[in-house]
Amino acid sequence: MRQASVGFHCPECVREGQASVRRPRGQSGVQRFAARWGAATTTLVALNVAAYLVTVIAALPNGGGVMQNDASTLFREFSLFPACVTGEFRIQGICDGGGDQPWRLLSSAFLHFGLFHLVMNMLALLVLGADLERYLGRARFVVVFLVSAVSGGAAVALFADPISQTVGASGGVFGLLGAAAVVIVHNKGDLRPLVSVLVLNAIISFLPGISLLGHLGGLIGGMLAAVVLVYGRRSTALQITGLAVLVAAAVVPVLLQGPTLV
Repeated sequence: MRQASVGFHCPECVREGQASVRRPRGQSGVQRFAARWGAATTTLVALNVAAYLVTVIAALPNGGGVMQNDASTLFREFSLFPACVTGEFRIQGICDGGGDQPWRLLSSAFLHFGLFHLVMNMLALLVLGADLERYLGRARFVVVFLVSAVSGGAAVALFADPISQTVGASGGVFGLLGAAAVVIVHNKGDLRPLVSVLVLNAIISFLPGISLLGHLGGLIGGMLAAVVLVYGRRSTALQITGLAVLVAAAVVPVLLQGPTLV
């Protein structure tokens, strides 16, 4: 999903999280970076950067490179093509055997079209992730991001052009925006700064080449995941059940769509 930069600091997240954040001395550069931005956030960024470098290398034999990293079979194998997930029909050279490739719903969130696309999404992930990770905790933060990414992918798989190609972490990033809204409401904070960011990015989402469906699906998925985790915080069983229902609600309709009869 091609996306412009988004940014928002959650004051409530910072206040709740700072008390538990230690700042030991004598750390390496990587450790200091992780301490500042959050270990889980840093790991997600590192995975996206690593995936980008792998696709750049894979694209070199085909004349690709840093700005043409999509010029490889590897990139296409993990991008989101709706028909390859729903099994609606075969796409020659991409999913010749038909669909039923649900991993594309998530793997596509770690791929990016070019360096600019990667940098914008990673900056947004860092800015949003630092505060939310401190508030939610590492594991819950990662869960929100992944559920948002899958929800965004599911929205694309269900409603976008079956042969369109979609990649990018912005579904997960929009999910973090949705989660931030839930946290602010839970803490009776001021939503106006976040609403301004959401309106701006909603407008940007209508630009050509940007996945409105991916952004919207990610936003909704992130909000619902945060509701489960924040309001069900005292019950691990409730959290697990709620998240399982959310993932099933996103993925099952995609898998049940099946081939088109002609």
